[in-house]
Amino acid sequence: MAAAASGSGSVPLSARLAGAARDTAGGLPRAFWWLWTSTLINRLGGFVTVFLALYLTVDRGYPAAYAGLVGALYGLGGAGGALLGGVLADRWGRRSTMLAAQLGTAVATAALGFVRGPVAIAAVACAVGVASNTSRPAVQAMMADVVPAPDRLRAFSLNYWAINIGFGVSAAGAGVIAAHGYLLLFLLDALTTVLCALVVFVRIPESMPSTTVTSTVVEAPGSLVDVLRDRRFMALVGITFLLGTVTQQGTTTLAVSMGRSGLTPSQYGLVIGLNGLLIVLFQIPLTRLTRGRGRTGLLVAAALLLGWGFGLTAFAGSAGFYALTVVVWTLGEMLQAPTSTAVVTEMSPTRARGRYQGMYTLAWSAASFVGPLAGGVALQAWGSAMWLACAGVGTVAALGYWLLLRSRGDRPRDPADPAAPSRPAAHPATTSRPAAHAPAAHAPGAYASPDSGDRSSPDVPSPVR
Repeated sequence: MAAAASGSGSVPLSARLAGAARDTAGGLPRAFWWLWTSTLINRLGGFVTVFLALYLTVDRGYPAAYAGLVGALYGLGGAGGALLGGVLADRWGRRSTMLAAQLGTAVATAALGFVRGPVAIAAVACAVGVASNTSRPAVQAMMADVVPAPDRLRAFSLNYWAINIGFGVSAAGAGVIAAHGYLLLFLLDALTTVLCALVVFVRIPESMPSTTVTSTVVEAPGSLVDVLRDRRFMALVGITFLLGTVTQQGTTTLAVSMGRSGLTPSQYGLVIGLNGLLIVLFQIPLTRLTRGRGRTGLLVAAALLLGWGFGLTAFAGSAGFYALTVVVWTLGEMLQAPTSTAVVTEMSPTRARGRYQGMYTLAWSAASFVGPLAGGVALQAWGSAMWLACAGVGTVAALGYWLLLRSRGDRPRDPADPAAPSRPAAHPATTSRPAAHAPAAHAPGAYASPDSGDRSSPDVPSPVR
């Protein structure tokens, strides 16, 4: 026994780290990793969104109000792109939507570096917002297609990790590149987006399950109206919007509050930089720690940490205390983002994943528009008490998660799973051919959905609810 204990204790650190890495990232499909790589490439080159306001005010000489208007139009375009991308992902296919959106983003981003005049800049910035957000529902729907249900939370956590690595590197690199001219930022951003599209074109097959016919039902594609009629899902979208407005305060009113406390912009930069650093360092360990935990408990905890993390800001007066608040709400963000995306996937019918993810993305886009405005007005009217309102919103969101998901159960679900809730989008089969003679074959090179038990067989529609 002693020898065995000694042997286990003598395992090298490198071996333990390698085992932890395999436990976290092992077993995921190759298609997921190519999708993960394309996301990382795209985010590594996301220079323009970081420095757009500086470009407009410093390089082009426009007032701050105009820069704010352009940012709002970019966000408005993103909201439209989220819905458009969701519909196209279910109609055209995930891969086709991603390719069209990424190439469109590259063209619009390059054009933004060349256009002159306030109207032209505003119009092209809005187009960039539309194109860039169009691909996001397709990416999330494809991840749901290719990753089996029990592994999706882990996959979305890894993707969220890649997004934050890319954002951190691009934010740091953008300042260096801008010193050589802002046009270079736009061109490099466009180039990395083209590289992202190239990875998708060469390495990632279409994943959208075919419309299938069985002896009883066919899962219809549905429409956005069907998504809006899904009350449980729209309640989740509403909760996401509430938490999104709170999260937006980290990049807007937090800086104002720290300034009122006599802290410098450089101190704010260090404090808010903790957010990205913590995600890069601890998202993967946190994913391993929470593996197998119930979705409801994770989301309730996330909402409370987000709300009360920002709520603690009401009592902050030093850089150290502000840093503590960032640590608290960042932990909530790390729990909420991947878990919520996984729940969206589990609530959506297989053939409508794009539209459901598009509506979910719209909640974040709307929050990015409303959050800064509402936070600024509240801070002006209530002062530091505004942060206690954030705590209240987080508490309401936590209660909402609990009421919404408590009867659902916490087992990872999939619409194709017979034990999962069924969907009203299924209709009686009307084909005149016997179902046995009408299999829905995947397109050449298409990925067989893991939702079915046999990867060589077509996707199985969910039963009628």
